Amino acid sequence: MKDETMSQQTAPRAPEARRRLPDEIGVIVALAVMMTVIGVARPRFLNPLNLLTILGHTTFLGMLAVGMVFLLAIREIDLSVGWIFNFSAVFTALLMVAHIDPWICAVAGVIFGAGLGLLNGVLVTTLRLPAIIVTLGTFSMFQGLSLVVNNSRAVVPPGQDSSYFNAISAKLFGVLPVPAVVFLVLAVAMHLVLHRSRFGYRVQAVGSNPEAAELAGISNAMVRLQTLVLMGAICGLSGAMYVGFRGAIDPNEGSDFVLMVVAAVIIGGTPLSGGAGTVIGAVIGTLIIQVISSGLIFFGIDATWSTFVTGAVIVLAVSLDQIVKYQRTRRARRARPSG
Repeated sequence: MKDETMSQQTAPRAPEARRRLPDEIGVIVALAVMMTVIGVARPRFLNPLNLLTILGHTTFLGMLAVGMVFLLAIREIDLSVGWIFNFSAVFTALLMVAHIDPWICAVAGVIFGAGLGLLNGVLVTTLRLPAIIVTLGTFSMFQGLSLVVNNSRAVVPPGQDSSYFNAISAKLFGVLPVPAVVFLVLAVAMHLVLHRSRFGYRVQAVGSNPEAAELAGISNAMVRLQTLVLMGAICGLSGAMYVGFRGAIDPNEGSDFVLMVVAAVIIGGTPLSGGAGTVIGAVIGTLIIQVISSGLIFFGIDATWSTFVTGAVIVLAVSLDQIVKYQRTRRARRARPSG
């Protein structure tokens, strides 16, 4: 009798243990396998300096991916993120050229990015159009304005021996770049916001069921507005730090960011159907994209193939996501009591 009781008590533990596995386990394993395969074939790939270089290249793009998680969670996509990044960086650099304190310029760049996000949000909520339609227009608007104010030339701030440039270009413990540290801190903070805050709950509620969210007293329009402002502020932060790290901003830097940002978020496991998101997955997804690009170089393959491979990985990730959803739906239907 005791054995039967014990077996009944222990029987459910296996599924519960499986449920405790993080949602991002799949992409983490994929990243580890990918790095192992490339490392075995090209041992120099696993050189710590090369890995830190990959992390450095991930930083600015990864920040944008963190913000995009919130947008996909409400079933939206911002196509203008690359040019908000660029325009914010140009704005920051031009203020520095005007001999304003670089720290004040950096803060102004973040606020400027938030302002561009606010413009997107106001247009989306006022016109009642999907963000992907509105930002298709603001993509060109921000691009044109950025090219006008920088005269289609790189903006190089003076006085790069100041504390701001020294702080951003420094390495923690002599190894880890400061922008990478900020990126990781931002990712942790946004993970907590998405899963532990009222705002994160509202984002997931709106993305899961907008009608039910409205009935629960959650304003869909306000959540969309706040999310687009958050996206703009993160773009501004990334742009301001880019200027401090690189010491300049090229006129077309960021023009191709949107594809890689959306790819990183989808690869990381955030569904296009909304209602959920994973910031950690987006970070891993960004690393996967950078590992692919770096791996192609180590294998002597033309870097232009990286765009094709990234697209193929997106298709694979979306296909696997649909298969997993289908299998879950089938299991849920079978588990329902008949009659």
